[in-house]
Amino acid sequence: MPHIELTPAERREYRAQAHHLDPVVLIGADGLTPAVRKEVEAALSAHGLIKVRMASDDRVAREEAFRSLADELHAAPIQHIGKLFILWRPPAAKERVADEERKPGPRDVKILKFSKRGGQRPEVKQLRVLGNQRLTPGGQIKRAKPKQKSAKKQSLD
Repeated sequence: MPHIELTPAERREYRAQAHHLDPVVLIGADGLTPAVRKEVEAALSAHGLIKVRMASDDRVAREEAFRSLADELHAAPIQHIGKLFILWRPPAAKERVADEERKPGPRDVKILKFSKRGGQRPEVKQLRVLGNQRLTPGGQIKRAKPKQKSAKKQSLD
């Protein structure tokens, strides 16, 4: 399967995003080995947009490696400048299973308690609020009340 074709505007956008990135895969003197291909594949799966640095001084070999990586890994070749390649592949859709029994987890909350006397620093308290609890405006933790049903819904049950 050939590499992904992008419009010049899309290519320019991905080049701008990759500008601050560091190379995540370094290709040594051995060239494109299966281990290097596997690392590039893993980096594309994890990040989507990556930079690759190749140590070879031969421009033709670098250009060939750039094209072959894009073709084999089904990625879009964004840019090839000197010894750097930029490759992009759209992220795979993650399948998420909704867990009906899952409850919200604990969260840490900071509360400021102001002094009744002016001019003193407020007291900072760190509280852990569990999923079945709520925090009142006064800073107290209360157990969440069960959700009330309307009279019509109660009569239907």
